[in-house]
Order: sequence, then C-alpha cells, then structure tokens
Amino acid sequence: MLNRSGPAESSQTPLRVALLTTRRAPGLAYLLEQDPLHGRLYDVVVGVTSDAGSEELPRLSQAGIPALSPDLSTFCKLRGGRRVDPELRRQYDARTVRFLKGYRPELIVLCGYLHIVTEPLLAAYPMAVVSIHDGDLTLIGEDGHPLFCGLHSTYDALAAGRHETRSTVHLVTADVDQGPPLIRSWGFPSHPLVDDARRWKADKILRAYAYAQREWMMGSAWGPLLARAIHRFALGQVRILGGRAVLAGRLGPEELRPEPGMTRRVAEV
Repeated sequence: MLNRSGPAESSQTPLRVALLTTRRAPGLAYLLEQDPLHGRLYDVVVGVTSDAGSEELPRLSQAGIPALSPDLSTFCKLRGGRRVDPELRRQYDARTVRFLKGYRPELIVLCGYLHIVTEPLLAAYPMAVVSIHDGDLTLIGEDGHPLFCGLHSTYDALAAGRHETRSTVHLVTADVDQGPPLIRSWGFPSHPLVDDARRWKADKILRAYAYAQREWMMGSAWGPLLARAIHRFALGQVRILGGRAVLAGRLGPEELRPEPGMTRRVAEV
C-alpha cells in the first residue's frame, strides 16, 4: 500500500499520479480543471493511452502533461499476436512500467482503460493501482463475486431489474473487478422506459438506454469519484483490512454525495 502519512496537506509534496486510459478518460477534465485540490494534494505527472488515436492526447498536451501512446494493437501485431494474448499483455505492461519509471508515479489511476492489468504493472505498484468502473461493485452474488462487472455492467444491472445504477472506484488486483471497493457514487435512477423495454423484450431499446445511463454516470460522477479516491491516497487515508478498504479510519466503501445540482448536468455528459 502507498506509504503516506496524513499530516496537513501543506506539509507534503503533491502525490504523483499517472493516468492510464484507452480512447477517452471521463473524469480527466474534472481533475485538471475543476478539482481545487489538483496541484495541492496531487499532480497528474503523465498520461498513457493504449490507443494512439485517443481523444485525450490533446487534453493532456494542452495541460502540459507528458502523454505517451504505446498503441496496444500495433504492439501485438508487430509480434504476430492479438491483444488478448496473455503473454503479449504481460510484455506490454512491462513496457508501460519502463515508460512510467522516469516519471516516478506513486499512484496509477485507470480511467476508461479497456484492458486487464497484468502482473508486471501490479507488482511494480503494489496496492497503488485504482480503477473506476460503471458498475456497483458492492453488490455481491451468491458466488462471492460482484453481480455486475465487466464491460456491460450498466446494461446487465438494468436488464436484471435494478432501478438505479452506481459507479465504483476500486483497488485493482489480479482478480478482475474484484479488488476492494474504495468509493461508490450516489445512485442514478433509471427511467420508467426501462421497465417497459424489459416487459416488451425490446433489447435494442434497453441497450440504447443503458448506453445513455452509463454516459450520465461517467459525465456526472467519474471526475468527483476519482478526485475523492486520489485525495484519500494523497492524505495517507487508505488501508486494507481483511480484504476491505478502510478510508479515513472508517470501513469502506465510502459513499460519495453529489455536489449541488450535479445530477441535473445531463447536458454536460
């Protein structure tokens, strides 16, 4: 776990954060432009995109943040394999670690990063890799695993009859989407259309709605969620006890409340 004590923020240097993404990083604009503690509690010192065409490269450049774009598809193609090849994924992550070394990050933040993180990266930054997920990872099934995880968790939750969705920041472990939840967003209620679509068995409608619901969460909550998680790490307020996160002395996950009017900012998604 990241070894930071928790004195007053003015007495320690800002936490050095590396952000990893693929095509886009919902929440990055909030960190760089809206969070008042950016630059005081933490700095984003480097961004890495696994897609050379990522739309976040201009944003990082404009903010003066070094941006690396080691394209995963190209990396695997040059080695005669596919992106799902586990050995190539380990080689790619080992190269990412080498890229990051010169920037000395203390916390790795995955936002819109669409690939499973493998051992070389996890070993280089033990208990210091976090990710944001559009599912509520606190909902656990009978098998002990999150009910709604993976790339389609918003759709899966709505299709299962859930009337609200939440996003979660969690610690990344070798078990995909199963690391301890750190911060959970407020609930985003679904529209009555969802119940009608389920009753009509109108899967196309449900999938289209799930896309919009996910965009709503990403636009409204992902920035504040990431900021709160980074703040906790910067202040040395994150511990893992018996597989559960403890944040600022309280058993997690922490519940994030929306800022005034935040849930109405749909147009900003």
